Amino acid sequence: MTWFSSPSDVTTRLAEVGYLADAATSTTAFLAGALEKPLLVEGPAGVGKTELAKAVAAATGAELVRLQCYEGLDEARALYEWNYKKQLLRIQASQGDDQTWSETHDDIFTDEFLLTRPLLTAIRREEPTVLLIDEVDKTDVEVEGLLLEVLSDFQVTIPELGTVVAVRRPFVVLTSNATRELSEAVKRRCLYLHLEYPDAEREREIVTSQVPGLEDKVAGQLVATVARLRELELKKAPSIAESVDWARTLIALEIGDLDEKAIADTLGVILKHSSDQERAIKELRLRA
Repeated sequence: MTWFSSPSDVTTRLAEVGYLADAATSTTAFLAGALEKPLLVEGPAGVGKTELAKAVAAATGAELVRLQCYEGLDEARALYEWNYKKQLLRIQASQGDDQTWSETHDDIFTDEFLLTRPLLTAIRREEPTVLLIDEVDKTDVEVEGLLLEVLSDFQVTIPELGTVVAVRRPFVVLTSNATRELSEAVKRRCLYLHLEYPDAEREREIVTSQVPGLEDKVAGQLVATVARLRELELKKAPSIAESVDWARTLIALEIGDLDEKAIADTLGVILKHSSDQERAIKELRLRA
């Protein structure tokens, strides 16, 4: 499958599903598809890393398979595990038969008793698939070792069944907030894209494309305010998605002028920590 025909094709098709990609993003996404290489996307939270994977899936008609990473994630949750309850029932049922243990053992380690998790699911799918390995920096280093085999050869080894090789390679997107440095081995296997918050003009385009009916004046005020907030030392800077939510809020409240009172009244839409709200009120002098 050819995922995209050119970088400009990426730009066009992602825009059709609501993702406005810059030139670097379009080029890297095109190469990830053309070279069948995993794409590692780094950047602060809320810049659109996960949305990029969703947009590729939507633009190409592929199924999105998501592995949400977290501390303590293990092979059983990422790759596969055996359905022990079903295996036990099978063993109990075989006790009245003349079947030997060897025969029973062979029976219970078959595909019927296999519970596939995201990595194996993506490898086994014959239809176009986008595999999103989200927030990979939150996993333990051991999980990276597991990813190496998957990302190198697009295959998975199951001792009882053998090696499962991908019939159709998925489009793989790994996201990272860079909370810890990933191993060089993982990086070598990936193309790399760093995303930052968009500039004012691009964010304005994103917001107005997502929220039809938003007046130009309010859109400009919103984008300028979000930019000022991101310059503050906040626990969590407003994401692009929160900018869009804020725009929808202003539409719902029929606010035609984002003045200080309107900002203060709706600050909870974009800032989710009380300390951040206090800092914003102080720095922006919202109640002065």
